[in-house]
Amino acid sequence: MKILHTRMTRFFALTVLVAVLGACTLPRPGPTKAEIMSLEGQTDGETHIVLVNERVTREVALPSDSGFPAKFINGGAATSDLIRAGDTLTLTVYENVDDGVLSRGNSGASTLQSIQVDESGFIFIPYAGRIRAAGNTPEGLRRIITSKLGAQTPEPQVLVQRAAGDGATVSVLGDGIASQGVYPIKRSSRRLMEMLATAGGISSPSEVTRVTVLRKQSKGSIWFEDVYEHPEYDIALHAGDRVLVKRDPRFFTVLGATGTQANVPFGLRDLSALQAIAQAGGLNGTVADPTGLFVIRKQEAGIANRVLERTDLVHEQSIIYVIDLTKPNGIPLARDFDIRDADAIYVTEAPFVQWTKTLNAITGTAQTVNTLDSVSN
Repeated sequence: MKILHTRMTRFFALTVLVAVLGACTLPRPGPTKAEIMSLEGQTDGETHIVLVNERVTREVALPSDSGFPAKFINGGAATSDLIRAGDTLTLTVYENVDDGVLSRGNSGASTLQSIQVDESGFIFIPYAGRIRAAGNTPEGLRRIITSKLGAQTPEPQVLVQRAAGDGATVSVLGDGIASQGVYPIKRSSRRLMEMLATAGGISSPSEVTRVTVLRKQSKGSIWFEDVYEHPEYDIALHAGDRVLVKRDPRFFTVLGATGTQANVPFGLRDLSALQAIAQAGGLNGTVADPTGLFVIRKQEAGIANRVLERTDLVHEQSIIYVIDLTKPNGIPLARDFDIRDADAIYVTEAPFVQWTKTLNAITGTAQTVNTLDSVSN
């Protein structure tokens, strides 16, 4: 009778625990490969499954970086000596008489400091009147003032010195530059690299530093290191240019059976799916399913149409690109598949992992039953 009671207790406990186990979902990092692939072939939604092949890798390949526009490259060097509105001038006038129109006493010289060129480009000089300074070089302005004063004093000698003001400056900003600020265009800082050196140089790694120049309504952007390969990108700067130097802000998200689950910075100018997985610590060899590497992306309609071989899509689409690393061309495809900013990479667990979890749970259930049996005895 006791043996029958024990068996009934074990059977009842095992039945209850297995039923509870069956009603629960075992822990997992996300959907299985089969669950994701169930979307394949659907055409009425905005989420699509695409099996990656050579054609797909070509369609989604990132365009080459075009660098600065031609008008930046062919713009010519700005004349750093050209006087502009907002500049500050210092004038020294030497006269050959003891009591000149500007000088008094035996010095024969008179200095007019901090003369600012007004918004209209003019300055005022006593006995010479209102003179247009903007658009002239210091030498050109010197000749104009000498001519004007020549009618008031014999053979005046004029010296014009220019300190850069608001009209001949460039703004250098961003988290990739050592010292942000507004810098005057001088003979030693007429070009982009010279100006960056004037601002203390870049503070982020050169291989992931992006330089953008805004000039009025135009904009151009390059990688910092491209200037060494393309010297024409060391463009001449113009007054009012804004230079933005930033560390590459791009990132991708990694989830599932990988070495890490996080937002990961690119770290490289061009990043492939294979490199992205490597940066994330690689596949988890004990649980990852190498046939289930998914790249999830919001894809613009034009590329989505080409990838899906359609012509009717007009809005951005969610596309899940599938790469099977176990195929002979799987790793080459992953090497050639470009990752874009904000992509999500998900690696599924191998099917046997869920079985292992189930068996472990059942083993634990059996141990629990044995415990109950011991208690009942």
